[in-house]
Amino acid sequence: MSGTSLIPAFLVLGATGGIGSALARRLAASGARLFLCGRRADALAALAGELDAASAVADATSFSEVDRVVDEAVARLGGLDGVANCVGSLVLKPAHVTSEADWQATLAANLTSAFACVRAAARAMLPRGGSIALVSTAAARTGFANHEAIAAAKGGVIGLTLAAAATYAPSRIRVNAVAPGLVETPLTTRLLASETARAASLAMHPLGRLGTPRDVAAALAWLLDPEQAWVTGQILGVDGGLATLRPKLPRPAP
Repeated sequence: MSGTSLIPAFLVLGATGGIGSALARRLAASGARLFLCGRRADALAALAGELDAASAVADATSFSEVDRVVDEAVARLGGLDGVANCVGSLVLKPAHVTSEADWQATLAANLTSAFACVRAAARAMLPRGGSIALVSTAAARTGFANHEAIAAAKGGVIGLTLAAAATYAPSRIRVNAVAPGLVETPLTTRLLASETARAASLAMHPLGRLGTPRDVAAALAWLLDPEQAWVTGQILGVDGGLATLRPKLPRPAP
């Protein structure tokens, strides 16, 4: 446990997003001490006030800013038991119409932020271990049309997770990731705007529904929990069966 307290201390990057805010609320409800980070100052201040948490505005795609936030969190909480990176973006375009700006922005939000998180969190946790949880996607493990940029970036998160888990295992730093299916968050609002698109997305998920931020937050909280001391190097599918199952097709009408 961090510092001299038996109450775990966690840092959530991307805390104002759909998944990040759900995770922050879940950890707070468990009694954990929190440090929250996000780019939207007003939203971050509101969430931190709601949860009685410390916070800092920062750009998680910047190594120096993530270093600063981790240092602030350690100083404020007396150490860290876990860090979660919930920063991300969603670009769904075929490669031939994806601009260089789209590509660079996708890499920065999804892969650079994850690397910056691992880099800073591992340094802070070297003295006594801890847990790092990242967010990938089911699309990094199963081919879906028009997902080239996001699948490449989130596929990098999977590689990063496995390599970092191997590197830091001797220091008792666990590194894991979740790989969600389609989750209803502000990021996916436009994607699900039409009934046709929603129906098609539902049909792809064998459990018959889309994900919620709480679904993913529950998995992230489980990975962060010091109770999971023997879990590392895992990519946990939280996707309603999307990446691994093919639902039985309905019988055609006679």
